[in-house]
Amino acid sequence: MLDTVWPFARDYVFPLIMGAVNMIRGVRNEIDDIQNELGRFEAFINEQDRKAEAEDDETRDRIINRVKLVREAVFRMEDVIDEYVSGEEQQHQPSDPGCVVLPCEPVDHFIKTMIPRLQIASKINGVKSQVHEIKERYERDGFPIQSSLEQPPESSRGNQDLASHYLKELPLYIEEADVVGFEAPKAALIGLLVKGRAKRTIVSLVGMGGQGKTTLAKKVFDNKEVIGHFNCHAWVTVSQSYTGDGLLRDMLQQFCNEKEENKPANISTMNRASLIKEVRRYLRQNRYVIFFDDVWNEHFWDQIQFALIDDKNGSRIFITTRDMRVASCCKKTSFVELHELQPLTPEKSLELFCRKAFGSDPNECCPQDLMGISSEIVKKCEGLPLAIVAIGGLLSTKDKYPLEWELFSQDLSLELKKNSHIDAVTKILALSYYDLPYYLKHCFLYFGIYPEDYEVKVKRLFRQWVAEGFVKKEGEKTLEDIAKKYLTELVNRSLVQVSSFTIDGKIRSCRVHDLLRDMIHRKSNDLSFCHFIGKDGELDSSGIIRRLSISRGAFSSMSSTENMRSIESSDIRSLFVFEGEDLPDEFVRRILTKHNPLKLLDFQDERRYFEKLQIEESLLEFRNKQLDCFIESLGDFIHLKYLSLKSAIKLTNLPKSIGKLQNLETLDIRGTYLHELPREISKLKKLRHLLLSDKTSLIQLEDCIGLMTSLQTLKEVNADGVGVNLFRELGKLRQVRELRITGVREGVREEHKSALYYSINEMRDLEKLYIMIGYGIDFPFPPRKLQKLVKLSLTSSSLTDDLMKSLQHMPNLYFLSLRCSGYKGESLHFQEGEFQKLKELYLEGLLNLNSIFIDEGALPSLEKFRLYRTRDLKTVPSGIQYLKKLEVLNMVNMSTEFYQSIEADGGEEHPILKHVPLVRITAYHQQRVEKTLIIQHSRS
Repeated sequence: MLDTVWPFARDYVFPLIMGAVNMIRGVRNEIDDIQNELGRFEAFINEQDRKAEAEDDETRDRIINRVKLVREAVFRMEDVIDEYVSGEEQQHQPSDPGCVVLPCEPVDHFIKTMIPRLQIASKINGVKSQVHEIKERYERDGFPIQSSLEQPPESSRGNQDLASHYLKELPLYIEEADVVGFEAPKAALIGLLVKGRAKRTIVSLVGMGGQGKTTLAKKVFDNKEVIGHFNCHAWVTVSQSYTGDGLLRDMLQQFCNEKEENKPANISTMNRASLIKEVRRYLRQNRYVIFFDDVWNEHFWDQIQFALIDDKNGSRIFITTRDMRVASCCKKTSFVELHELQPLTPEKSLELFCRKAFGSDPNECCPQDLMGISSEIVKKCEGLPLAIVAIGGLLSTKDKYPLEWELFSQDLSLELKKNSHIDAVTKILALSYYDLPYYLKHCFLYFGIYPEDYEVKVKRLFRQWVAEGFVKKEGEKTLEDIAKKYLTELVNRSLVQVSSFTIDGKIRSCRVHDLLRDMIHRKSNDLSFCHFIGKDGELDSSGIIRRLSISRGAFSSMSSTENMRSIESSDIRSLFVFEGEDLPDEFVRRILTKHNPLKLLDFQDERRYFEKLQIEESLLEFRNKQLDCFIESLGDFIHLKYLSLKSAIKLTNLPKSIGKLQNLETLDIRGTYLHELPREISKLKKLRHLLLSDKTSLIQLEDCIGLMTSLQTLKEVNADGVGVNLFRELGKLRQVRELRITGVREGVREEHKSALYYSINEMRDLEKLYIMIGYGIDFPFPPRKLQKLVKLSLTSSSLTDDLMKSLQHMPNLYFLSLRCSGYKGESLHFQEGEFQKLKELYLEGLLNLNSIFIDEGALPSLEKFRLYRTRDLKTVPSGIQYLKKLEVLNMVNMSTEFYQSIEADGGEEHPILKHVPLVRITAYHQQRVEKTLIIQHSRS
C-alpha cells in the first residue's frame, strides 16, 4: 500500500503543497508591489484629471473614461490590500482561552489558514495581471503610468511647513475675510429691519452665486441691534430641496428652543394646517424676524405666508436669493424692500484678496513688488468675494516671488479663456481644487456626500475621514488632531465655510458653498469618487460604486431594477442614508446583507422626520425587523471601521459577534433602545469613539472596559446599577478626551466616589466631562491634574465653597454647569481674577443659594448666564454690571421677589441690566410656559 501511495504523494501531492506554500510566502512581497503600483496609479489619475479640464468636451470625455478605467483598477488594488491585512490580523487573533486544545489542532489550523491565504494569493495575481495590462495599453497609447506621489507637485510648493498657517485663528479668518466691503450694505439692511413701518415687511437681498449673500445676511442676523430689537428670531435655510412643512417645522423648533420650551409632542406628524396654527400661536403679539436663506422657488412665499401673522408691530422677513423673480413674487401680498448686492469695488476686492493672501492689512503686508500683479489677479475675479478669497487662499500657500505670481496670473488667464460655457467663478474654484495637495483632495470631495446646505458636524466628519483612510499618521498626534489640521487648511483656502464654533473657539460645524458643491459633484462623477441617489430615485451615473449617498425621499422613487443591480454588483465600501422614510425590505436584504466589504455605514440622520418618543410601537417593531438581518450578520462585516445607527431603529440588542469587528473605530448608537452591551465589545482594541444611548447599561463590561485603551470618547456611561469595578476600570482609559456619566435613577453612588475620582485624575487629556452624582453625596472635585478641561457639568455634586474655589485653577475652563444641588452653599462669591476664560455659566436647582457676588475683574469673558429654579435667590447677582461681555441672561422659574426686582416698570435693579442685550425671563406652571418676558437693550 505504501509503495503505491508514496510515488503519488511524492510526484503530485507534495509539489502541489510546496507550490502553495511558496505562493503564500510570496504574498507579502506581492502586496508591497501592489502598494507601489497604487501610488503610481493615483498620481496618474490626479495628473489626467487636471489635464482633462484644459481640453474640449470630446477630448475631456476620452480622458475621463481613461481615468475611470484606472480608478476601477485602483479599487481592486485597495480591496486586495484590505483583504490581506484583515486576513493577517484574523490569523493572529488570540484563541479563546476557554477552548480545549486538541492534538489535531495544529494540522486543522494549518488547513484553515492555508485556504484563505491561497484565495488572497490568487486574487493578487488577478489584480497584478489587470495592472500589467492597463500599463501596457497606456504605454502603447502614449500615456505611461510612471508618476509618483512621493514628491509634491510644483503647484503645492509651500505646503511642506504649514504649521503657522494651521495655527491661524479661525475667528480672525471669519471677522477679517468675510466682512470686507460689506460695511455699507450691512448698515443699510439693519436699518431696513429695525426702522420704518409697523406693517410686516419683507427685505429681499438679491445677488449672484458667490457674492456673499449668506455671509452678509448672517452678520445682520447676529447683529446686537437686531437681536435687541426683536423678541423672536429664526434662521431657516431653504435651498432647492425644501418642503413647506419642513420650513414650518424648522421655524417651530427654533421658536421653542429660543424660549427654552418643549416642542409640541406631535410636531413630526402635524399636517400643514396644524403647523401653520402652531407657528401663528408662537408669533402672536411678538415682534419677530425670520431669515430665509437661499430661496430658489417662486412659490415659496405662497406656502408659508399664512403662518407669518402681521400684528403691525414691526415684524420683518428677510430673504436671500439669486433670482429677482423670487424677490418680486412676494409683492402680491406684502410690502417688499429690495436690496441688490453689488460686486465689490476694485479697492475692496484688493483689500479682501490681500487679507487672504498675506493675512493682514494690505498696506503693511503686501510687498510693493507684488502690488501690481495682485491687482491684475483680483481684476479677473470680477468683484465676487467667493472667487477672491479662493484665489487669495491658494496664493497664501505659495512663495511671495513676483515671477511665480506672474506665471500664475498667466495660467489663470488661460484657464478663464477655455470652456467659454463655464463661468469665471467655476473655473477659478476648479483652479483652487487642482492646487490642493493630493491628501486634501479626497477630504474636500467628501463634502459632496452630504445633502445640499447640510451643516456637517466636524467630529462626525473627522471620524469618517479616518475610517476612509484619508488621514495619515504624524508622530504622536491623534488621527483626529491631524484631521483637524486638514480641515483648517481647507477653511483657510476658503473652500470650506465655518458654520459654528465650540465654546473654546474650535470649529463645531462646517459646510461648502452651493457653487463648490456643484463642482464637487462633477469631480465625483469624473473620478468615480461617490455615486448619488437623489429624490427621483435614480443613480446619477454608471460604473463601479465605491461610496453611495442616498438622499431624503429617494426610497419612495427607487424602483429601477437596473439601479438595484448596479448597486448590488458593486463592492460598496461606504454607505450613507440621509433618509426620513422606512428602509425598503428589498434594499436591506439585497444591499446590507451582501456588502460585507463595507468600511463605513452611516444611518444616523434617518430620524430627521421622526421623533423618537412619538413613533407608534408597531412602526418601531416593523423598522426593527427590517434590519434584523443586518444586525444578526454584523460579525461578518470585518472591514467595518465606522458604524452609526444613531436613532435609526429600535435597536434592542447587539450580537456577541460584534467582537469580531477588530477594525471598528467608531460605534454610535445614541438614541436607540439598546439596554445592554455584550461583553465581547471589550475585544475591540481599535475602538476610539463609543457613543451610547442613556438607556444602555455597561454592567457586562464592569471588569473589562479597561481593555479598550484606545477610547477617546465615551458617552453615555449609565451609572445606575453598576458596581465599583466599572469606575476603577475607567482609570485605564488614559486617552479619553470626552466622558459623560449619567444616571436615570441614581447616578454615581457613595461607594463609587473614590474610584471615580481616581480614574478621572488618570485621564490627563480630558477636555469635556459631565457627571451626574447621586443625591446627597459630596463629590471631591476637581482632581488637581485636570488641566485640559474645557467643559464641566456636574449634577447633584454638592460642592462646598472650598471645592468651588478650586475650580478657578482650571485654566482652560470655558463652560461650567452646576445642576440639581451641584453646589450646596448659601452664597457664591466670584472674586477678582477668577474664571478668566469662562464664557457660559449655568446654575440650576441650587436650592440653598440666596446670594451671588461678582467682583470687578471676575468672569471677564462671560457671555451667557443662566439661572434656573434657584428660588431662594431674591435679587440679581451683585456686580453683574461688571460683566461687560455678557450677551444673554436667562432666568427661569425664579422667585416672585426676583422677578419684581427687575421689572421694566419700577424694578429697583432693572437699571443694572441695561448693558445686557438680551434678558429673558420665563415662568413655568405644571411644565407649561405660564409667562415669558423678554427685555432687550441696544448696546453701543
